[in-house]
Formats: sequence, structure tokens, C-alpha cells
Amino acid sequence: MTPIETGTEHLTATVDDGVAVLTLNRPERRNALSAEMLAGLALALARVDADDDIGAVVLTGAGGAFCAGGDVKGFAERRPGPAPSNQEADQRRSQAAISGRLARMSTPSIAALPGAAAGAGLSIALACDLRYAADTAVLTTAFAKVGLAGDYGSAWFLVQLVGPAKARELLWLSTKLTAQEALALGLVNAVVAPEDVLARAVDVARQLAGGPRVALAYMKENVELAMHAPLDSYMDVEVTHHLRSFATEDHVEASRAFVEKRAAVFQGR
Repeated sequence: MTPIETGTEHLTATVDDGVAVLTLNRPERRNALSAEMLAGLALALARVDADDDIGAVVLTGAGGAFCAGGDVKGFAERRPGPAPSNQEADQRRSQAAISGRLARMSTPSIAALPGAAAGAGLSIALACDLRYAADTAVLTTAFAKVGLAGDYGSAWFLVQLVGPAKARELLWLSTKLTAQEALALGLVNAVVAPEDVLARAVDVARQLAGGPRVALAYMKENVELAMHAPLDSYMDVEVTHHLRSFATEDHVEASRAFVEKRAAVFQGR
């Protein structure tokens, strides 16, 4: 197991067998986001994205929670009024480096939710490609409860996953969803026992890391494009992606393995 430098104790990161595990690490605050944690997460994700030896990333939280969102105690200390201009620029960069990178990078990302995911913590989980939740987990947007509009892609990801009407409800009412309710809505992919949630996410991540990475990356692009492109435009790009994956060594290996009745050994190229 190899550590990844994050620059902060608020985020730990390791790589093992092609899978990076990033752990939000403020358990005494239910892993509420700090400036240090956000900077560390942006740094770690950039390193994961640039490392060809990493085939998947799992994002989780320490101490039985995923992430409580922003630090509301810190919010309570500020006076009403517009944010400084540099704060707006800093947050734009942070959102692009975290939620934006999770959504766009070719490396598959999985959120393992051992407990509560709220506010921006939920937004970051929704930015991941897949989500596995403990059966005790609770998911809530929470923004309306503290008079905020939402950040880190909250409404965009909700609309993609549950549609605009349900997204409005979840945002406006700050509905608290059980893990089973989140599963029924399609916000999580599976619900498991709390002690199994990280292992389940890592098992799936290892399967993806050991798979045909070029084809998987094109599949991710196809799904993203399918959400907003007309069918004809989508199929033009789909053909390009399919033929490019047809030319890979992994496709040749998989075809031979199929004929020889054995498991394919993918190299990610």
C-alpha cells in the first residue's frame, strides 16, 4: 500500500493494486469540509487523474460518516453580506478541481458512504460515477436548512439522476433520505451493511481497475454525451469511440480469451 501526499491530515490517501482510496478525515466533525481538506482533495484527485497505474478511485469518510458538508459552525461566525471576490474565484477553482474532475476524468470514481452525506458532501458523492451506501446512511441536500443555494454541482447532478421535479423537492425541502429511499431513487447503486460498504466499493473498483480501461473511459464519455446530445450526434461519437476501442490491445486479448474459454488479462491499452 502506497501513500499519496495530500498536504493535510484532513484527508488520507493510499494506492493498492491499482485502486486509490481517499478518506475524508475529520471524524470529530463528521468529516465536515475544511479549506485544508478541499485543497488536499483537489491535489489528490489531480494526482490520481495523471497516474496511469491507478485504474479507479474510492472516496469515503472516517469514523462512520461520509461528509456533513460545509463547516456550519464557521458559517455562523460571519456577518451577512457578499463574499469577497477572491472567495468566488477560489470556490470556482475548487469546484472544478473536485466535482468537475470526478465527473470528467476517465478514471472511474466510487463513493463509499458509511454514514451521513449532506450538503456539499452529498454533492461530491453525486459527482462520483457510482455510490455504495451503508444501510444506516442518510442523504440530504441540507442547503435550504442553512439558507444556501447549493454548491459543488448539487442541482446539476441531482437533475441528471432524478429529474428536475424531484431535484427541486430534495433541494427546497432538504428531505432526509434513508439509504433504501436513495436506492429507490437511483442516487446509490447498492445498500450494504456498514461494515461492508468500503470493501464493496473497493471490490468494484478493483474490477474496474483490472478491466479494459480505454473502453471503460469511452463508455463514461458516451453516458455523459447521451444525457444532452441528440441521438444522431451521439451515435456519430459512439462510432468513433467504438472503433478506437476496437483497435486496442485489450480488445484483441478479450477476443482471444473468449475463443480460448479463459478470463481476459487486460493491460489498459
